[in-house]
Amino acid sequence: MKIVKLLGTALVAAIITTAVFVQYSGREWDRLNQKVTELYGVRDYANAVPIAEQALQVAIEHSGPDHPNVVTSLNILSKLYQAQIQNAKAESLLRRALAIQEKVFAPDDPHVADSLNNLALLYYSEARYAQAKPLYQRALAINEKALGPVHLAVANSLNNLAILYADQGFYAQAEPLYQRALKINEKALKPDSLDVATSLNNLGLLYVAQGQYARAEPLYQRALTINEKALGSNGAAVATSLNNLGLLYDDQGQYARAEPIYQRALAINEKSLGLDHPVVANSLNNLAALYDNQGKYAQALPLYTRALAINEKVRGLDHPDVANSLNNLAALYKTQGHYAEAEPLYQRALAINEKSLGPGHPLVATSLNNLAELFKVQGKYADAEPLYQRALAIKEEALGPDHRTVAVSLVSLGELYDAVGHYAQAEPLYQRALAINEKALGPDHPDVANNLNSLAALYYRMGQYTQAEPLYRRALANWEKALGPDHTTVGVILNNLAALYKAQGHYSQAEPLYLRALAIGEKVLGPEHTNVAASLHNLAGLYKVQGQYAKAEPLYQRALAIWEKALGSTHPDVANSLNNLAELYIIQRKYVEAEPLLERALAIREKSLGPDHPAVVENLRSLAELYNVQRKFALALPLIRRASALDRKRIDYSEIRDSASQ
Repeated sequence: MKIVKLLGTALVAAIITTAVFVQYSGREWDRLNQKVTELYGVRDYANAVPIAEQALQVAIEHSGPDHPNVVTSLNILSKLYQAQIQNAKAESLLRRALAIQEKVFAPDDPHVADSLNNLALLYYSEARYAQAKPLYQRALAINEKALGPVHLAVANSLNNLAILYADQGFYAQAEPLYQRALKINEKALKPDSLDVATSLNNLGLLYVAQGQYARAEPLYQRALTINEKALGSNGAAVATSLNNLGLLYDDQGQYARAEPIYQRALAINEKSLGLDHPVVANSLNNLAALYDNQGKYAQALPLYTRALAINEKVRGLDHPDVANSLNNLAALYKTQGHYAEAEPLYQRALAINEKSLGPGHPLVATSLNNLAELFKVQGKYADAEPLYQRALAIKEEALGPDHRTVAVSLVSLGELYDAVGHYAQAEPLYQRALAINEKALGPDHPDVANNLNSLAALYYRMGQYTQAEPLYRRALANWEKALGPDHTTVGVILNNLAALYKAQGHYSQAEPLYLRALAIGEKVLGPEHTNVAASLHNLAGLYKVQGQYAKAEPLYQRALAIWEKALGSTHPDVANSLNNLAELYIIQRKYVEAEPLLERALAIREKSLGPDHPAVVENLRSLAELYNVQRKFALALPLIRRASALDRKRIDYSEIRDSASQ
């Protein structure tokens, strides 16, 4: 959780006792503000707004339009509008507050810096980084000049500017600002103060974003120790430190270490904030994602569902936090192959973000990307493409062409073209994404390894093995360095590199990589995880191509059993597994054993992916060939005709795409 302080509302106590007249109006103003505070505390923003407006009028009538009380009322009212995502109204109030401060005080007065920070924070929340940056920079300059280079307000300005840089992927610019803020807090305060813990957490987050987990962990640990000492074992800040530490272990695949930490954070938040607080929803999401990553979908589902219910109750039905919960739940359904359940959730999340944030916000791009991914996995490429393209355009406009999230959209669009065989269109997208991340993160970052893996996989599919191998090897080295030799992501790249060797007939080089990937999965995730099933399937395929059928069959059977148990009997991955086992039987002329497997696989794919999916075409042809070899021509002919019709439909889409790109 990144902590950015909103300045300005603490002016109340310091300014209301300057005269008897102001004291009287101040008592009424105080009474109204106290009521606003109570309503804000229970998130009753709609009823708080008219009272805050009344407090603003009291301040104007009794203190004058340029009094500091007016500035404070404007800030309070702005905060209420921001809580309701009415940012245009909030911006107008913050601009008015800034204008008053600049009129009343000198241009380099800290009060002006407070208003600059508040307005910049609004722009930051809307991803309007270009507008936020000069305001943060001016606020920092004012505070340094007026208060000295080691004042706490300077530390706060440094943190705000650092967070802005970090969110844009400018880590080299953010790091010295965070470090300087930490030194100021340590010098100005006690080394075990809460502000020091906040600085430690912020710097830790920066290192995690760069995959520098070894540098982040001691900072998180120290922050946790400080918070526990200052607040006891059940403070809200303790829960924040625990969540950060849990995410650190989660990212590294250390699930057994992360789980009790997440659980403790959740218990603290429930006890200190109540069962229905948005922070509790965040804790639920973190724990659910941990289970999701391990394939424990039955444990993840009720947590995601409860988080959604909390956000709907507390935030309202149209809040971006609700959209985030919908996205999480939809992703869980997508992973399980429940596409019909996922789509309306993604659609609703997109509608919420467009309504509350505007059509050009980066979170709208995220929703578009999620929906496009759902369409892509179902083979609905024509539906996915314009969503990917719109998401990319939004990110480039809002964040600039070299932002890290632009790289994410480039890869997503590249994967779509890759999936339909448009390799020439995919390659420059992958290359541009790689260049963005190498520039922003350095050549050894895990995200760079992801890009290397994508580009290598493209070359593998194009049969350009000599270009693919060094990219896979570099990706493997990056991941092993950043995540350790036993991380599950390392297992992924081992599988990919092994597949490359297998395609070239280098079986003796492929086998130890497949075996190592399998061992990593079993050690980290347990013997019944879907990643383990994938490794078993890959190893079985290696034995099959070498004619070692007796070694391949039990591996295929075990993989099938894992997928059926983890994902249910109608998941597309189960269909893939059935097909692979059937192919093994067909090679051995065990047609009777193969036929029901192919028939079941076809039924699963038609139900889960739809009757027009390319995987259905593949299944139709395989089953038709099996019928033919058994001389069941009457059964084979309609399958062949249907497959041919679907092929023509897919070619039509390809021709449209090719002409559109010329």
